[in-house]
Amino acid sequence: MSGPLAGIRVLELGTLVAAPFAARLFAEFGAEVIKIEDTRGGDPLRKWRKLHNGTSLWWYLQARNKKSVALNLKSPDGVEVVRRLAATCDVVIENFRPGGLEKLGIGWEALSAANPNLVMVRISGYGQDGPYRDRPGFGALGEAMGGIRYTTGQPGSPPARVGVSLGDTLASLHGVVGALMALLRVKSGAGEGQVVDVSLVESVLNVMESLIPEYTLLGEVRERSGGALPGISPSNTYQTADGGHVVIAGNSDAIFRRLMIAIDRPDLANDPTLATNDRRVARNAELDAAITHWTTGLTTKRILAALERAEVPAGRIYSAADIVADPHYQAREMLLPTVLHDGTRLAMPGIVPKLSATPGGVRWNGPAHGEHSRAVLHDLGYDEAEVARLFENGAVA
Repeated sequence: MSGPLAGIRVLELGTLVAAPFAARLFAEFGAEVIKIEDTRGGDPLRKWRKLHNGTSLWWYLQARNKKSVALNLKSPDGVEVVRRLAATCDVVIENFRPGGLEKLGIGWEALSAANPNLVMVRISGYGQDGPYRDRPGFGALGEAMGGIRYTTGQPGSPPARVGVSLGDTLASLHGVVGALMALLRVKSGAGEGQVVDVSLVESVLNVMESLIPEYTLLGEVRERSGGALPGISPSNTYQTADGGHVVIAGNSDAIFRRLMIAIDRPDLANDPTLATNDRRVARNAELDAAITHWTTGLTTKRILAALERAEVPAGRIYSAADIVADPHYQAREMLLPTVLHDGTRLAMPGIVPKLSATPGGVRWNGPAHGEHSRAVLHDLGYDEAEVARLFENGAVA
C-alpha cells in the first residue's frame, strides 16, 4: 500500500456513517483499515439509500479500501479477536454509545493496557461524559442541538435539514484531525496514545461561526435566512430570467464595487455609505432588490458570463447531473470511473484532499460481508484448525 498513512493500521468498530467515514479517509490515504461487522448481515449501511443488486451504492463508496471481518461480539471468541487486533493497531475508531465497548470488555482501559500507544477515536452523540452521555445520538440530533438546523431554511418557515448526513460527517472530520494529532505525538516519541473524544453535537457547534458570542454579548439569536449570509452584504441566491438561480457573493469592498458596476448601478458602487460591509448590511434589502432586478432580466448564462468578466464570485446551483457533466470536476479527477464486482460501471467521488507527493487512491470498492475474515485471522496467528473452530461456533462469518 502507498500513501502518507501507509504502515498505519486502523481497526473500525463502527456502523453507518460517523466512524466509517472517518476510517474511510484513513483507508484512502494508505492505512490498512480492518472493519468489524456483525455476523448477521453486517453494517446496516449495506441496505441504506439506493441499492444495486441488493447492496447500497453508498456502501461501495463508504467502505472502499477496507477489509471486512465478520465477528460475533457476543461471543468470547469474537471479542478475543478484537483484543488481538487492537494490540496490533495504531488507531481504533468506534461509534458505540458510551460504555458499550466497556460492557464487552474491549473499552479504552482494556485495549490501551495491552497497547499503550493506541489512539482511540470515540464518536458519540454527546461525548463520553456529561449528563447526556447515555442518550442515543444520531447526526440529525447533533445538527438539531448544535444549532445548524435552527438557522437552516427560509425566514418564517420550519427548520430545514441539509440533504446529507452533515452532523455525522463533521464529527468524522474532527475525529480524523484528532487522531492524526494524537498519532503525531506517539510517532514523535512525545507520549503514549490517548482518547479522541468526539461529540456529534460539539462538531456541529464548532462550525457555527460567531453564533455563540453574538448571543452572549449582544443577545442576538441568529435566525433562518434562506439563501442569504447574515451580516455579510451582498451575498444571496438570486432568480434568473430562465427560471434558474445563481449564487452571487459580493462580500468584499472591492468585489462589491465591481458587482454594482456590472449590474449598471454606478450610483451604488460610488456611494460612500456603502463602502464597507457594516454599512452595507444596514441597506441589505435595497442591495438585494437591485441585484434581483438585474438577474431576473437575464438568462443564467448571460449573468454568469458578465460576472466572470467583472471578477465577481458567482455560480449556479448544481444538481448531481450538473456535477457529472462539469468539465472542472472531470479535470480534477473528482468523478472516478469505477467497476463494481459484477462488472457494472459508474462514477464515484474522487479523493479529497489532493496531496502532490503522496496522493490517496482507491484500491478496491466496499467488500463483501466478511470477505477478509479468514485472511485477517491467519495474519493474527490463528492456525487453520482455530479458524475452522471459530467459523463453526459462529464467532466469525
